[in-house]
Amino acid sequence: MKLLEVACFNVQSAIVASEAGADRIELCDNADLGGTTPPLKWLAEIHGIVKIPINVMIRPRGGGFVYTDAEFQSMKDAINAFISTGMVSGYVFGVLKHDRTVDVERTVELVRLADPLPCTFHRAFDETTDLEQALEDVLGCAIHSILTSGGASKAVDARETLARLVKKAAGRVVIMPGGGVRSTNIGALKESTNASAYHSSALLGSDTVANAMEIEQMKMGVR
Repeated sequence: MKLLEVACFNVQSAIVASEAGADRIELCDNADLGGTTPPLKWLAEIHGIVKIPINVMIRPRGGGFVYTDAEFQSMKDAINAFISTGMVSGYVFGVLKHDRTVDVERTVELVRLADPLPCTFHRAFDETTDLEQALEDVLGCAIHSILTSGGASKAVDARETLARLVKKAAGRVVIMPGGGVRSTNIGALKESTNASAYHSSALLGSDTVANAMEIEQMKMGVR
């Protein structure tokens, strides 16, 4: 069975995703910015209602992925705050250097802070200049999974690249296609990449809450 992770940008989406059969939630704020750190209070609001694992986005702002010392400290503070809730299953972040390579030192620091919970390197990965080198860099950080569109705006447009990354990863890290993934293309992604996990917001049109039927159809598409 393939894993389906749903990016949830509000409490209601998290509840919908849990009830519709998603396997995991990526909890984040500000969909228009591509996701930022969600309010801590959201966890209290979904406590006892959401029954699936919750990974939390750690991203202090929208825009690029090169952070000041103060921004990086805020990321560490956020991880510590979420750890204290005991409700988080993992963390999602991505840190780059000015030359658009993976900031290995800072990534390792975040991974160690989050230990023993698994961490996902998000689509900052797609901003690197060499995806295959970035894969090796991320592997050296003990990251559990990489959320990537294969460098394209939509994952379905980079199926060959994603398939190559899955093959190169060889089970050392989970390559999770994301970016425009919907029920209409998740089957093609599965067929082309054979990835073990997929990521979608399950948002249709101008909706702001995840669509339950869309989630159900995507689950069917990756069976």
